[in-house]
Amino acid sequence: MSTPELYIPPKPLSLWSVVALARVLWKGDGNLLELLPAAAYHFDVGNLGYSRRSTVLFNEPGAVREIMRDAEGVFPKSDLMVSALEHLIGDSIFVTDGERWKRQRAMIDPAFSHMRISHAFGAMKAAVDDHLLTLEEMAASGEAFSLDLAMSHVTADIICRTVFSTPLQTGVAVDVFEDFTLFERSAVQVDVLRLIFKPAWSDIPQPPEVLAACERIRRHLGTLVDSHLDNPEAFDDIASSVIAARDADTGEPFSREELIDQLGVFFLAGHETTASALTWAFYMLADQPHWLARLRKEIATVVGDASMSFEHTRQLPLTKAFFKETLRLYPPITFMPRVALREATVGGRRLRKGALVMIAPWTLQRHSKWWPDPHAFKPERFLPEQEAALVQGAYMPFGQGPHTCVGAGFAQTESVLILAEFVRRFDWLLEPGQTVRPAARMTTRPADQVMLHVRPQRPQG
Repeated sequence: MSTPELYIPPKPLSLWSVVALARVLWKGDGNLLELLPAAAYHFDVGNLGYSRRSTVLFNEPGAVREIMRDAEGVFPKSDLMVSALEHLIGDSIFVTDGERWKRQRAMIDPAFSHMRISHAFGAMKAAVDDHLLTLEEMAASGEAFSLDLAMSHVTADIICRTVFSTPLQTGVAVDVFEDFTLFERSAVQVDVLRLIFKPAWSDIPQPPEVLAACERIRRHLGTLVDSHLDNPEAFDDIASSVIAARDADTGEPFSREELIDQLGVFFLAGHETTASALTWAFYMLADQPHWLARLRKEIATVVGDASMSFEHTRQLPLTKAFFKETLRLYPPITFMPRVALREATVGGRRLRKGALVMIAPWTLQRHSKWWPDPHAFKPERFLPEQEAALVQGAYMPFGQGPHTCVGAGFAQTESVLILAEFVRRFDWLLEPGQTVRPAARMTTRPADQVMLHVRPQRPQG
């Protein structure tokens, strides 16, 4: 194990590009993290292998900012991402661009007043309290459990309560969660052979079980939408705010199908991305238990034995820095692919029509030019007195420009709450004999589930 002074948590083995491609093809799991050559962590802009459509990775913050801002509409979201998500979330804000995206964003933005913590914190805290009871049962049994699923469950419960005013334990919510889990693990985002040999905008077929899961999810989301449409006065949540949204020009609301699209995004993005980051956070706490002691000291000083409040979550700088550093090393959205609609030049690099323009928080946030000890876990980087020295634009776990995630503040407060409550009550112990390696799926997840135990915190000394 690495020393606490320079702890290097799991990362892909960086190889020469041809060898990396051979490894990914041999494994057959489509893990693009293992396709990244060693040079990807050092160059400003470069090709990712060789393919019919050309794949170009940008690591220079100015060029990344230009692509993400996309003032001329040249770089819409990649057809690869759209193909992976369209069966689940249709023409929602997560996959659209241009005027359609602007209309949707203008209608949805008011709904995010419900994401403000003063409104949502009570439901968030109730979900965390319920899951503390679940952890107590796990501690009493002594059985190992999946960290990945535990984090997905608590964040999905929070989203269910804040979006639809229903706990995850209800039958419909549980079914939606289970099918989302199947979708996230099985949906084909990138087939490496198709990426090499097929031109842009080629169809990417999805497995039958994924299509069936998408159909079930949309049917269940429709049931939750209908409960709000049938009795709108009974709800004061994100779903009811989206239902009440109107187009500024026409005065028209979202159709029922559009509501399913948009609320599907809230469920997918609102729980899976946070669960991804928390999985890595608790893995590192278990692997480096001295961090448990450091965070507990801060939490005890600020919170004591009181119930956590929203104000407490704002008074835990080391806990917040721990989460931010987790997001740096394991950004939930590993890649943010765009596609060039026409020939263009960015950062001195000419791009041909159809080129896959890859923005990768994974490499940008581990780049040797922007980060000292780029692969080391050093939360102190994000303490208030040091954060101002960070390179602007080199940290973008929630996106950048007009497409920045509007739920970023919600996710960070939720995560600090979960970290603080779970850390101050339990020790986290890894099941021995595991090999943990990151994989780029729908989000940045361990390639295999991480198994661990919890036990009530033992008194220090």
